[in-house]
Amino acid sequence: MTAPRHFLDLDRFDRTTLRRILDLGSSIKRGRALSDNRLAGRTLAMIFEKPSTRTRVSFEVGMRQLGGHVVVLSNGETQLGRGETMADTARVLSRYVNAIMIRTDEPRKLTELAQHAAIPVINGLTDDSHPCQLMADVMTYEEHRGSIEGRTVAWSGDANNVARSWVHAAVRFGFRLRLACPRPFRSPGALLEWVKAEGGDVNFTETPAEAVRHADLVVTDTWCRWG
Repeated sequence: MTAPRHFLDLDRFDRTTLRRILDLGSSIKRGRALSDNRLAGRTLAMIFEKPSTRTRVSFEVGMRQLGGHVVVLSNGETQLGRGETMADTARVLSRYVNAIMIRTDEPRKLTELAQHAAIPVINGLTDDSHPCQLMADVMTYEEHRGSIEGRTVAWSGDANNVARSWVHAAVRFGFRLRLACPRPFRSPGALLEWVKAEGGDVNFTETPAEAVRHADLVVTDTWCRWG
């Protein structure tokens, strides 16, 4: 049996694949064809260990517009809330649905789910990354300003999960990233070593003013982070 293709983090894909995903999404969005039933007969299970308005609505509406169905699961509605492992949950859901999206805290839960699922697993958020949001952010920028390649993006705030996905996106989509982060809240060295090895253009600055100078896009996050 062919191994499922998961969507766990942007750094796991090459630029060509990510660009193909964005181009397909943009094409579907431009068409606005609610009769497009490419996901007819398919069901997505959405596990929410962390609640969300935008993640839930976007996934659910997207599935329905493409002819699919969703099953929404919270801790209180599954055996996960009673100590069942992610591995067992992955095996069970693989028998009922066609894909799983999970929004959780610890990245190891996402990894365990993907390792034991026989169907695709999508990272809807972990404490380490938020790749789906970054794909949507890049798509939004390009809808209004053209290609993001070669542009400069400024981030102001701590190097949280969203910022780390911006780092991945900068390398994969070829734009410069300037992060204004207090020193105690900057990205771990391993991430920056990855950037260097991949030839990315990512740098930290001391102040937001320095980061946003000559930037084409300025980004920040909520002022109260998860956890």
